[in-house]
Amino acid sequence: MSHTWWRGAAIYQVYLRSFADGNGDGVGDLAGLRARLTYLKDLGIDAIWLTPWYPSPMADGGYDVADYRDIEPVFGTLEEAEKFISEAHELGIKIIIDVVPNHSSTESAWFKEALTDRAARDRFWFSDEPLNDWQSIFGGSAWTQVPDGQWYLHLFAPEQPDLNWNNPEVHQEFEDVLRFWLERGVDGVRIDSAALLIKSDTGYEDLDEVHDVYRRWREVTDEYDERILIGEVWLPDQERFARYLRPDELHTAFNFDFLSCPWDPAELRRVIDLTLATHTPVGAPPTWVLSNHDVTRPVTRYGRADTTFAHGGRLHGTPSDLELGYQRARAAALLAMALPGSLYVYQGEELGLPEVEDLADELRQDPMYARSGGTNPGRDGCRVPLPWSGEEPPFGFGAGTPWLPQPDSWRKLTVEAQRTDLGSMLNLYRTALGLRRELLGDGTLTWAQWAQPGDGVLAFTRDSGLTCVTNLGPEPVPLPAGEVLLASGPLEGGLLPSDTTVWLTGVEA
Repeated sequence: MSHTWWRGAAIYQVYLRSFADGNGDGVGDLAGLRARLTYLKDLGIDAIWLTPWYPSPMADGGYDVADYRDIEPVFGTLEEAEKFISEAHELGIKIIIDVVPNHSSTESAWFKEALTDRAARDRFWFSDEPLNDWQSIFGGSAWTQVPDGQWYLHLFAPEQPDLNWNNPEVHQEFEDVLRFWLERGVDGVRIDSAALLIKSDTGYEDLDEVHDVYRRWREVTDEYDERILIGEVWLPDQERFARYLRPDELHTAFNFDFLSCPWDPAELRRVIDLTLATHTPVGAPPTWVLSNHDVTRPVTRYGRADTTFAHGGRLHGTPSDLELGYQRARAAALLAMALPGSLYVYQGEELGLPEVEDLADELRQDPMYARSGGTNPGRDGCRVPLPWSGEEPPFGFGAGTPWLPQPDSWRKLTVEAQRTDLGSMLNLYRTALGLRRELLGDGTLTWAQWAQPGDGVLAFTRDSGLTCVTNLGPEPVPLPAGEVLLASGPLEGGLLPSDTTVWLTGVEA
């Protein structure tokens, strides 16, 4: 794989707790992941991105990190992690890990020291009283009081104290953490909440000084061959977003505009055009994402009357036509895979899993649910453990009871059930990812002049000559002349049905 492998890679996101359980305790782990590496190889992905695997009290699914240089015992050991990296590399799979620089954990050594020694508090944001009225992103005040009367800042849960990036110790700590994992062979680092590190009297989002942090991280990363930095950057201003992708900063960043976009031809065309226009001047490849561990699954989202996504829009009881959502999710998958740049696939997306919306309240673990007083159901519904085989839970996930329950209806969606079904979502992804590796990835596109969003159709041709056509309108539309390589659903003679995408070759401009 070339030194620019990341420009067109298909990257599979593993939420470790829910991927596969190797020791029977109901929680996914490294043993389960290592046993399923050949599944991922056969799926056709180029890299795996793992959400945090560090020691953690799990107040926020592992994003409250107690020790950045070890592995959470529930997941395994540092030795197992090193074996996993080596085994993945032997299969030609790159490894990307999460680093969480905005905040730590109340169980970290630094925070425990700060509670007993005020002189150690400058690594965090402590004050005799709240310095402002900032609200936590998870709901409620962003300030919590400690027993001696002082208050500390946490933009997320109280168990996630924000680090003070005005302190040189914090800078040095994370440079050391980067080297620790790069020395162990990881190929990339995904940076959680990348735009929030620096705080001032006026705010905390996207302050100019944050770019100095990533310029230094880029220097560290460039000491190693073929390693990359990926930013989680939620910004409405595309010009400011692009600053993170300058040649001396991050290699790529997640495209949340595309992820949040409704199933609408004009809006999708606008977002695709804006994305390409944003990335071209800085020479960075776009990323295309339909879902992740924080987002309502596409099958459910695309079946709703409102197909957009926003964290505040997770409402109980929102109706969804899952059959329609499944059809649109298939079409969206082929559309996303055909776009130039890199692609992210969240575990279970390739199985067409819907959001699990009927979890019992007492089983929900996401702090978004608790801190909203139950008005926001949280993100647990997209984190339910994967179904691998069998007719009833735990569907081959492991020998124990999964940490979140799986619906009985998932018996039709297991890997085992879908492998032999040529029309399954799994086989659509396997076929499409294989063609993508051969014909797509990094490059450019040319919009077809014969198709317009106003007609409900998006159509473009890639550098390789592959043409992608998506019909988002209510009625079937004529297909252009050409050889059909793959379609997200059955074609009707010479017509492309509604909510369907097709890949063709030999189409005239």
